[in-house]
Amino acid sequence: PFWLTISMGVLIGALGFVFSNLFGAPMKEFLPFLTIGLILWALITTVLNEGCTGFTEAEAIIKQISLPLFIHTLRILWRNLVIFAHNLVIFPLVLLVFWVPLKATAFLSIIGLVLLIINLTWMALLLGVFCTRYRDIPQIVSNLLQVFFYLTPIIWMPHLLPKRASMLLLNANPFFHLIEIVRAPLLGS
Repeated sequence: PFWLTISMGVLIGALGFVFSNLFGAPMKEFLPFLTIGLILWALITTVLNEGCTGFTEAEAIIKQISLPLFIHTLRILWRNLVIFAHNLVIFPLVLLVFWVPLKATAFLSIIGLVLLIINLTWMALLLGVFCTRYRDIPQIVSNLLQVFFYLTPIIWMPHLLPKRASMLLLNANPFFHLIEIVRAPLLGS
């Protein structure tokens, strides 16, 4: 799993350098924002994409062992939470490099993470059921998640948007809220 962490760290470093210069954002402010955003986005997309194929990939187990089907969704969630925990090591390193202290609000991110996990669980279960019946939906979900990546403030900061676009783009985007309930407390909001 640490190879995945190294890969994520290199991606964060490269994107942080390019986009902080592109947007004229100070690296001390932008890199922690980007780091936690990308780590959370990786968790969200892998859980949802793997949730789509969770039941079809577990077909042999489902046919041989009588288990509640929800177990297969929980297996996906657990595997991705372990990878998330490995990737989360990058965030304190970024904070240490730029001497950014954590505020007391950071503890609220634990509640946000629990809410995120609960939401990912029901979404992965629902997608698993639909994708088992309709085998073309995983490609649609994957493409929609790619679109939402660009519409969600992960590699760009929300204050860069004009007020009017901000209200429409951010408030209507469920992924923004899922990421922000964890990211905002970690960044002191």
